Amino acid sequence: MEYAVLVEKVTSIIEQVRPYLQQDGGDIQFIELTPQNIVRVQLRGACGSCPHAKRTLKHMVEAAILEQCPEIKGVEDINLG
Repeated sequence: MEYAVLVEKVTSIIEQVRPYLQQDGGDIQFIELTPQNIVRVQLRGACGSCPHAKRTLKHMVEAAILEQCPEIKGVEDINLG
């Protein structure tokens, strides 16, 4: 899939999960799609400091993206490393 199309698809998926994070006082921002097909995001608000942030990232955000974009290799939060 073309890079720009993939970025558009990923950002659309992020927009779909954003309301679930916002209802708990958090938020998410798309940062970049790396050449290795890793999506880099930033969890913000309550999600940025939540002890369950890694679980939220993997089980909600990454799962949604991988389900619709199998070419993505993973999702990383720039704050979690």
